[in-house]
Formats: sequence, structure tokens, C-alpha cells
Amino acid sequence: MQMKPAAAISSGGGGGMTLTASRFRTSGRTCFLSLNRRLLPPSKSVELDLSGVYFIPRNQGSILLNNQAPTKLKLVPRAAESTQSPSPVADAASNINKDTVPDNEFSIAKVSFGVIGLSVGVTLLSYGFGAYFNILPGSEWSALMLTYGFPLAVIGMALKYAELKPVPCLTYSDAQVLREKCATEILKQVRNDVTRYRYGDEQHLDEALKRIFQYGQGGGISRRSAPILQSIREEVTENGLYCLTMVFAAKALSLSDFEQRQAKFTSFFGPGITAEIAEGQNNLYEVKLISNTTP
Repeated sequence: MQMKPAAAISSGGGGGMTLTASRFRTSGRTCFLSLNRRLLPPSKSVELDLSGVYFIPRNQGSILLNNQAPTKLKLVPRAAESTQSPSPVADAASNINKDTVPDNEFSIAKVSFGVIGLSVGVTLLSYGFGAYFNILPGSEWSALMLTYGFPLAVIGMALKYAELKPVPCLTYSDAQVLREKCATEILKQVRNDVTRYRYGDEQHLDEALKRIFQYGQGGGISRRSAPILQSIREEVTENGLYCLTMVFAAKALSLSDFEQRQAKFTSFFGPGITAEIAEGQNNLYEVKLISNTTP
């Protein structure tokens, strides 16, 4: 009887090894040996005596190995190789114990002018009509309130229609410390632009994405397939560098569409930064703008 082992061994935690199902070929039959999961000591080899072990082929009876020719399987623990780059899930796990900075700073850029104009205009119009028909006091001011209330309400509605809301920004405390020292002026400008209300733009970073993805041009993408910025994140890399991560939603794009434009991200948001691409879940892609300035 000839037996050809093809054991499958995968790496376990703590330097140990985890055994999975193994496949053997005996007498021209394909059989399966199920090994229970167990932990092997690191840097030590283990021999399994397979004499007297039953191999059960699919849909066939059991066969018994020849006890007169003991067969042993030697297992040597070995670290599994991995060439995968760190995923956003791993990055999130590394930041889980870090403190975040609440965004409580007041700024006029974080106030919606559409809401202000619409609220003031509607209030003046309502009170002006009430005063004009003597329902409310101040009839002598009703004409003035109606005169200014109507255009303010119209301007407020127009601004509200054209407004682009700011995206959420998650800032870790260690990244906030490095921002003033290590973040480039362009990275600071990007952060400020996407965390405030904008008017007349279809989306945040519209001009940048138009140049990087070349909407409607040869080798580019269609505008309706353009990625949409969902949020940004300020963090510190494993090397201690400041990083501004932009999270995009792009259902019509793939990871390769971002990776082949990695150099364009670097050149557009440079100098002084390095762009890295990572794929998240639910059609989300992360563009990490890492500052080359060391603390």
C-alpha cells in the first residue's frame, strides 16, 4: 500500500499550529483523515503514529492500514507567510483604545446660512402678515418686515437647496498633537474644507476628484460613477506619522481603480505626503494621506 500525505497545516496564535483536515491517497482511493484541532508547541516537531488508524473513503467501507508497516506522520510547526497589507479592520482594532477628541469648537463655517436666512425670512414674513391684518401688534412695521422678509426667505431657500453638509471628522488625541507640527498646509486645508458647509458644489473635493479620476475622458470614469466622500479620520501611523484618512463610497468602482491612481493622489495633495490605498467593507475605500514630516 502506498500512502501519499498532503496534510494541511495552518498557523495558530501564540506561535502554535492548528491542524485541519488532511488528505491521503491509498490504493488508488481518495480518503480523508480528520484530525482534531490541537495546539503544537512552537519550535518542536511532533510525530503521529498512524498505525491502526481507519481511513474512511467517501461512500465506501472502512479500510485498515497495514499494522505490520507502521506509518508515522511528522509535523513541524512553521510560521505562516502573509503578504497582505494591513486592512482597515486591523487599523480600527489598533485605534480602539485611543482617545478621541470631541469636535466642540464653534466656527461660523459650521453654521448653515441657508437655515439662518430661511428662519429669519419666514419669521419676518409671518409677523409682517400678522401685523398687517392687525392680528399682531406693530402694524406700522408690517410693510418693512414684509419687504425684507420675502427676499431673505427666498435667499435662505436657495442656499438650503445648494448647500453641501460637512462630513464627519474623527480625530484621535495623538493625531491632534501632531497636526500643527507635521500636517502640511494642504492637509489642513482639506480638513477645514470638508468639515464646513459649502454652497454650489455637487460634492466635497469635487475639483480634486475630477482631475484624479478624469471624468468623461479617455482612461477615466463617468461622472455618475465618481466616489463620494463619506468621512475623514485623523490618526497616527505605526511609524508615528500624521495621517489624514479620507473614506469614499464608490459602488461602481473597484480597488484597482483607486490603486492605479495612487500616484495622482500623492501628486495632487502633495508635496510632502505619501498616499496609500485600502479597501473597506460595503463598497468603502480609504485614501490615506500620510505626512512625510517627522515629529
